[in-house]
Amino acid sequence: MNKARRQEIFERLRNANPQPTTELHYSSAFELLIAVILSAQATDKGVNKATARLFPVAHTAQSIHALGVDGLKSYIRTIGLYNSKAENIIKTCAILQRDHGGEVPADRAALEALPGVGRKTANVVLNTAFGQPTMAVDTHIFRVANRTGIAPGKTVLAVEKRLMRVVPKEFLIDAHHWLILHGRYTCIARKPRCGSCLIEDLCEYRDKTAHETTGEER
Repeated sequence: MNKARRQEIFERLRNANPQPTTELHYSSAFELLIAVILSAQATDKGVNKATARLFPVAHTAQSIHALGVDGLKSYIRTIGLYNSKAENIIKTCAILQRDHGGEVPADRAALEALPGVGRKTANVVLNTAFGQPTMAVDTHIFRVANRTGIAPGKTVLAVEKRLMRVVPKEFLIDAHHWLILHGRYTCIARKPRCGSCLIEDLCEYRDKTAHETTGEER
């Protein structure tokens, strides 16, 4: 895929959705961090239901830490892996209070040092909360980047690095969101909805589907 085709792809995505953002509900960098930790192997919809109960009660590092592991579990037990997530979140809240004044650091190394925070989570927080040009490659972005030919790669890190190189700079802040949403609702895993895809003529996927499918896939 050449530079001109990528430019056109992202121009179309921007025109269709000028201000994309995460589907996770949050009102602070800290709430976003907690929501992203909870979202591992879970749907955004499921996380939003849990945080709608949690955040009105506790929405700071201090207040969530005060709940303790068992107290936190009572709010997030509908989410997969909630036991380990609760332990990681309580440990993370302790570190944030001890080392960062209770605030979320806008630094990759500091974020990745927090329990339950890997590279993808750090990228989401850096991009969405702090406006840094990062690429949080999840299964959706990995699929879209490879299937379309925008930035093929054999590993998540390879795709991330290639996207950072080839996505035109004017789109870097928002590209992460456009690609996730495109993979979540249009370029879905089992049968992509090529018939309703706004970049179908620019995509290099060989096995395009002839008709739009129905239903929703996460």
